[in-house]
Amino acid sequence: MTTKHSHRFVETYEGLVAFGLSRDVDEKSLMVYLQKFADDDLLACLMPRLSDPELGQLFDLLTRLLRAHLNDQEYHRLFLKEDH
Repeated sequence: MTTKHSHRFVETYEGLVAFGLSRDVDEKSLMVYLQKFADDDLLACLMPRLSDPELGQLFDLLTRLLRAHLNDQEYHRLFLKEDH
């Protein structure tokens, strides 16, 4: 089985994890948080605890960001992992 998704950044990043110091540190810190957030074990624990409105808010935020910042080809290639 080949793996389409990767979470390499969180495994190799050795820099500061903080927010508000600089754009570069903010971006890298958020990448660490998002990759940790997407961990299967964490999500299995967290998802049943989120309310229906929280689930909707999270889905809406992610969808809005994808639509705002990815074109159609990028969305299919980078998010859906499809050849489009």
